[in-house]
Amino acid sequence: MVKINLYNSFNIKKKHKNSIILIGNFDGIHLGHQKLFKLAKMYKKKYSFKIGVLTFEPMPKMFFNPNLKNFRLSNLNQKIENLGKLNVDFVIIKKFDRKFSKTKSISFIKETLGKKINPKFIFVSNNFRFGNKREGDVKQLIKYEGLCNYKIVKPQPLVIKKKVISSSLLRKYLQSGKLNHVNKLLNRNWSIEGKIQKGRQLGTKIGFPTANLDINNYILAKPGVYAVKVKKKKSSKYIRGIANLGYRPTFNGKKILLEVHLFNFSENLYNKYLKVEFLKFIRAEKKFKNVDQLRKQIKVDLETAKK
Repeated sequence: MVKINLYNSFNIKKKHKNSIILIGNFDGIHLGHQKLFKLAKMYKKKYSFKIGVLTFEPMPKMFFNPNLKNFRLSNLNQKIENLGKLNVDFVIIKKFDRKFSKTKSISFIKETLGKKINPKFIFVSNNFRFGNKREGDVKQLIKYEGLCNYKIVKPQPLVIKKKVISSSLLRKYLQSGKLNHVNKLLNRNWSIEGKIQKGRQLGTKIGFPTANLDINNYILAKPGVYAVKVKKKKSSKYIRGIANLGYRPTFNGKKILLEVHLFNFSENLYNKYLKVEFLKFIRAEKKFKNVDQLRKQIKVDLETAKK
């Protein structure tokens, strides 16, 4: 894993100009993305250029759809961490706001790409759109290759069992409880990071204390019970546990919450930053007639999670 140089503007250091630039959201950094970075690495080996990523915060789709709350496969911190594992040298995190969204596509090509970033190769997907009202496309980027002294690379998408591997596909799988598919396509366990909040102590009252996380902008995976493993920030030690992701219908909950019960653990975790890795989908969330029924089911779930 390399130390990544981070930029929040297009004013990059001279050593990062004349590089290989990959443009996109890279949400989740799945096998399709990983294939792309392998190809970029081959270019790096051949031409001795550095590899950079241009990405946007918030994701443009979320900016244009303010009601789209639960959408992301990973947060920015996870994205940067996973790009580091792919040996990316630098990342430009451009704030996506109203002003930037109105940038003319020709201005983005000539001023931003041509003069400021000045890459040698630009990796983009075939459906990449940019500029005011999404007026710019790959054909326009190719048109200006000679003038701006870059070359466009359009890698073929990764197709497995006749399905194009994309962030959209992974979101669909998570929403339908196909966690095993998602973990295979990420080549790691899907995870949520967040700070532990003080809850209503409902878990403690029924004998199963939980650490509660707000899932913020993460995609809402199928509400239900999951086997998980958890670690604190800057720690390498994992603790196994069980999690409920959802609305807690037995207690008439309205807000989506991730509640994690850790095995053989009693430490106070309030305000600690945790990473929760999802290992297995156990069952869908359901409303129980009473707390006793819920307690019995949790005992069954615990045994399943420990297997």
